[in-house]
Amino acid sequence: MKAVSHTAKDRCLNARHKLAVRTEPNPAPLLIPQALATALMRLYDYPDPRRSGRLIRGYDRPHALRTARMCGAVALRLGHQPDRLVSYQIACLLHDLGRAGLDRRLFGRIWSWAKRRGVPTRPREWRAAHPETPYGRETEAFLARYKDQLESDGIRMDGWAKEQVEMRLGYARRLARRLRAVKPSLKRLGVPWSPWMGLVMLYYYYPEKLSGVPRWVHQLAEVLVACEQFEAYNNRRRGQDYYARTQETLEEAFAYLEKLRVEGVLTETVMYALYALAAEGSFDSLLAEARGAALTSRELRYLRGLTPGAVSCR
Repeated sequence: MKAVSHTAKDRCLNARHKLAVRTEPNPAPLLIPQALATALMRLYDYPDPRRSGRLIRGYDRPHALRTARMCGAVALRLGHQPDRLVSYQIACLLHDLGRAGLDRRLFGRIWSWAKRRGVPTRPREWRAAHPETPYGRETEAFLARYKDQLESDGIRMDGWAKEQVEMRLGYARRLARRLRAVKPSLKRLGVPWSPWMGLVMLYYYYPEKLSGVPRWVHQLAEVLVACEQFEAYNNRRRGQDYYARTQETLEEAFAYLEKLRVEGVLTETVMYALYALAAEGSFDSLLAEARGAALTSRELRYLRGLTPGAVSCR
């Protein structure tokens, strides 16, 4: 990997001072140098275990970039301290690192199969449906229960397929392994790493791991979940590859965020901040990128008509 220049490192580490005086026309800006962001995205590339010398390009790169930009905008709106925002956006850029090596076709087949049958696809949902499963052993429980059915439906559940299962039901373990693997690269890039950065990356799958953390950590974790899901529900490629989804609707995206609010995963404060920015048009270009097409006039009217109410930072 080509190292980012010393100047780029300095810009990253000193960005907290620049944010306070920076004039940025982009309503959802990248708060780190583009060279550093590019280097971080290369960490999603993964050696193909089936073909020596071949890299599997990180599937989640574009999604991660758009999510990180949305997260930065929402966190700024909520009044989070500038000296945290650079580290936070780096964590957001790497939030899907546990899926490095994702096999688009195989991953999609396994999880589309599960969705069609109502099989839980996230650790907390699995534990709710199967409370007898030992904590952290959701991958093993899934394979014990469904391996034969998957294979009878033509999905060979070899070691590589099991790795695709781990990318969802064993996400904490896989993310920990990938973070250990890339820590030397982060050090070379001049990126300081703090434990809270890893916690916010885990919140969607493991909200219980953030019990007792400072309020600001919990809120940044919520922001990541809200923005990541908002982008994902508008991401045409993801929808086609993961779930054979034929179209994206803003209504479905906001309905899912509301579901997370009802479940206690998101607070109204974070929801309102995201709604307000969406209503102002801050995310229009990112949503169009995720769709691969311009938003329709009806969709733009829908966004401009959002009335989230007053936004306050708790």
